[in-house]
Amino acid sequence: MLNSTLLIKVRQRLNKLASNDYDNILDWQIIEAFNKGQSDWVRRNLHGINSLKEGDEESNRRITDFQNLLTDATLTLNSIAFGFESTGLPANFMEHKRITCDATPTDGCCPKKRLIVYLAEQENVDVLLKDENKKPSLTWGETFATYKNNKIQIYTNNEFIITNATLIYYRQPAKIEILNVNNPYTGTVSTADVICEFKDDIVEVLIDECAKIIAGDIESLTQYEIQTKSVETNN
Repeated sequence: MLNSTLLIKVRQRLNKLASNDYDNILDWQIIEAFNKGQSDWVRRNLHGINSLKEGDEESNRRITDFQNLLTDATLTLNSIAFGFESTGLPANFMEHKRITCDATPTDGCCPKKRLIVYLAEQENVDVLLKDENKKPSLTWGETFATYKNNKIQIYTNNEFIITNATLIYYRQPAKIEILNVNNPYTGTVSTADVICEFKDDIVEVLIDECAKIIAGDIESLTQYEIQTKSVETNN
């Protein structure tokens, strides 16, 4: 959907019939509200706090809605006690999906093997490392990983070596920009249009989300309630 259409639609949702009460809302304010709205909408629906109670990949709709946000990044790893740790997370990281990695024995006697990597809690690391059924095992092709300080730890219990690892994750949605309009995040004027990357039916929902945020900011209770209901009904 073109940004010019998006601006018209947002103002249409805010204005009363045949009125221009809220045409004084600036373009950069709509940009900021829309970008906040799409981020809120993605987080809410990945988690499943919505009218359908559906979260990440719990229905065909959720799979197709968010497939464009799934991406991957190769992790650079450093050796730590009982495993390996990434140097950081991608700048656009939003939510974990899975980790894939290959490993070889510490003596290098066998070819590398693909591992299944389960996500675990930091508080359970010591327990998992000692549990015969859950500890890292190259024989069974399984291990676990945790998050800490914006880094990923993949555990080996010093029984094998991680040769490479890839993080599959949901990235932040790209922020829209409008040509010759002030970018509220950088304070500079945008030199090109950046349209919303979602398909048009989702953009329609995001327009309602944007209008809801602006209506709340300007304390327009009626419009806020209408747009909130519309967003949840169309999830």
